[in-house]
Amino acid sequence: MADDELAEIRRRRLQELQAQQAARQQVTAEDVQAEAEARAEQDAQKEALLRQILTPEARERLTRLRLARPEETRQVESQLIGLAQSGRLQSKIDDNQLKLILARLVQGSRDINIRRK
Repeated sequence: MADDELAEIRRRRLQELQAQQAARQQVTAEDVQAEAEARAEQDAQKEALLRQILTPEARERLTRLRLARPEETRQVESQLIGLAQSGRLQSKIDDNQLKLILARLVQGSRDINIRRK
């Protein structure tokens, strides 16, 4: 009988542990989903704001740049959004103005060294 009781206790404990783990996994999955939804909402708000402050040509250039240099693009986007939120932009930024902004950013960050042996 002791063996039967011990087996029953083990079985119940195993069921409890499995239920706890399933609950933890469900909470983790919900957290991941909530984070993804929040990130998507932030991206949508950022895109809407960029649509308001950039001309279509400038937006297209920024999109192409995002493929080649994602980190620099994030910097430029955050600068533009900061300027727009502070009210320092009087008009939409066109393609030429964006080129100037990008040139200033790239000018300070690139250093090319060529060594010949």
